[in-house]
Amino acid sequence: MRLILIRHGQTPANVDGVLESTVPGPGLTALGEEEAAELPSRLADEKIGAIFASTQVRSQLTAAPLADSLGLTVEVRDGLKEIAAGDGEGSTDRPAVMIYVRTFLAWIDGNLDVRMPGAEDGHEVLGRFDEVVAEAETLGHDTIAFVSHGAVIRTWAGTHSEDLGSEFFRTHFVKNTGYVILEGSTADGWHLESWQGGGIFDTALEPDDSPAAGTEDDPA
Repeated sequence: MRLILIRHGQTPANVDGVLESTVPGPGLTALGEEEAAELPSRLADEKIGAIFASTQVRSQLTAAPLADSLGLTVEVRDGLKEIAAGDGEGSTDRPAVMIYVRTFLAWIDGNLDVRMPGAEDGHEVLGRFDEVVAEAETLGHDTIAFVSHGAVIRTWAGTHSEDLGSEFFRTHFVKNTGYVILEGSTADGWHLESWQGGGIFDTALEPDDSPAAGTEDDPA
């Protein structure tokens, strides 16, 4: 199965560099709506059989134009939501953002026991995402799209791809409406086919101010 992991369009929290992981959370900016509207043309060559989105409204709004273009219904699953910010929720403070970024980077390095202060550990985050992947695999489609969130996409891809070491995922992020394609299965493993992290409008956020685009050197 080919799995296309798409980050949602731009939100006000992204622009302001806010740690935002609430449900349902904010919607899209005008630019985010434009990004979402461009997804059907950008993915026109993909034979997508099903589309899943998280319980956070920004992912559902991003998925809607793509689903409409394919005559599909967006399947909403809590397991695809963003990594909870816990004690840092709502913060733009650099130390809080650093804690958030360093925590999910630790998971990519294999340290899943590390807990986001006030929230989930790596086992919990990957477990809930894995459940949706397992459900998707039962549908029998060659290609399925998940519209999800930057940090959780990096973390899941970084811990499941058998092609690249953790350093790649520590230094590569996914801008709004950027996407990552993996091929494989839970049973046989996943291989990174494509990293299209730039987003629909690559210069829309330069740099991307959201914490999900962070590295340890420059987390936000």
